[in-house]
Amino acid sequence: MPYAYGVRAGITIIDLDSTLPLLRRAANLTRAIVARDGTVVFVGTRPDLRAVVRKAAERIGPQAFHVGERWLPGTLTNKLQLFGSDVAKEQRVTPDLVIFLNPLANIHAIRECAIQHIPTIGIVDSNVDPRVVMYAIPANDESPRAAELIAGVLSIAGREGRVLRDKEEQAKELRQSRYMRGTTRYVSDRD
Repeated sequence: MPYAYGVRAGITIIDLDSTLPLLRRAANLTRAIVARDGTVVFVGTRPDLRAVVRKAAERIGPQAFHVGERWLPGTLTNKLQLFGSDVAKEQRVTPDLVIFLNPLANIHAIRECAIQHIPTIGIVDSNVDPRVVMYAIPANDESPRAAELIAGVLSIAGREGRVLRDKEEQAKELRQSRYMRGTTRYVSDRD
């Protein structure tokens, strides 16, 4: 494992010096996707991760969703049959980013994301190949506290992205209203 610091008493110790920059990179990606009106899905299918993914999605707001029970096979690759043709064509059912807190248990979901070219972020432990996700975060994927910390950092970054988008939309509306007032003034001056 490239992120291993060493082994002690048969337990692989993860190098936290490599975790921090990769977590920052994943947070920057999450922020950028939400700032561009993208949707994010948090996936944690163990019972102890259900509350974590729900809270992370709630923290971002309406652009985030969560899967806490079981990833339904075909959710991304068979969306016409799963959602119906009207829903699949009229609504956005494909996320822009999927975050996996326990990637080994959701390898079929990771494959669907790869087929649909959806970026993935995942916690990789010593028993997980870091190449299964696009953006690996080395940490203990069996620890609820580590998953809660990482999901918290990523969801706060997503919330920051939403705030950036809201500010950008307000500035755009302000510029548009100023432009409209200037145009109105110009037309009334000509009359």
